[in-house]
Amino acid sequence: MTMTTTQTASAAERETPVELVTRKRAKRPYDVFRAVMLVLIVLTFVAPIAWMVLASLKTNVDIYDSSKSFIFEPTLQNYGTVFGQANYLEYIFNSFWVGFASTGLSLLLGVPAAYSMSRFVMNKSAALVLLARIIPGVSLLVPWYFIFSNLRMVGGYEVLILSHMFVALPLVVYIMMSFFDSLPLELEEQALVDGLTPIGAFLRIALPLSVPGIATAGILSFIFSWNNFMFALVLSGSKTKTLPVAIFDFVAYASIDWGGLMAAAVVITLPIMVIALFTQKYIVSGLTAGATKG
Repeated sequence: MTMTTTQTASAAERETPVELVTRKRAKRPYDVFRAVMLVLIVLTFVAPIAWMVLASLKTNVDIYDSSKSFIFEPTLQNYGTVFGQANYLEYIFNSFWVGFASTGLSLLLGVPAAYSMSRFVMNKSAALVLLARIIPGVSLLVPWYFIFSNLRMVGGYEVLILSHMFVALPLVVYIMMSFFDSLPLELEEQALVDGLTPIGAFLRIALPLSVPGIATAGILSFIFSWNNFMFALVLSGSKTKTLPVAIFDFVAYASIDWGGLMAAAVVITLPIMVIALFTQKYIVSGLTAGATKG
């Protein structure tokens, strides 16, 4: 290894200035191409968000005026319209309540299930979890509606929490199985030798070590619940409506209040952007921690 490194270094030292300049020039088109692609990718994601924020600060007349795309007199009238609605703060509470409750239930059921599948090699159960991840959640909406309707639960918080939990549960199990698979078995085996039960080893050894994975699963589960539209549209009532459904109050039959619609979209998007901004390192560490075993 030392000889190879020495040979490589000596070869680099023997490179003439002309060869060095030629090599850098040959690499320059690739660097330019990579920079252009990165800029295009960033613009693809940033441009819609920027347009949404700018439109929320315009009147409907300015939104339709192309000459005022970037130079206009900003106004907070649209945000006043959004928060001036009597029930909008209630819709915000509904979104947080359903999101936290469904996430808590998903973690409460999913983490022990993932640990059992990981440690006791339940291949068939793991296959069912993978199958549940493949099946679109929307395909279950009609059966769930009939079931919950017969149980007289449609329109309540319970049906939203349960439906969001059912869809997020396979995601939690899938993430946590990968994480538990990466934890060394020797730690739990030593705990069993010291007198702990399997449940005690899970609670005192595996669970504290899996905090990054739990945080990742919880954050992704909450984001899914916060953004979910279809389940809330079909299963919620007038008192349990969440923000993704409430935003359509700005869409009328003959016209659309684009300013109010964009202001409401900013209100919906802002909490998720803040959560993602402050928890991105936990999401990345949680996902990568289960990527390798050992």
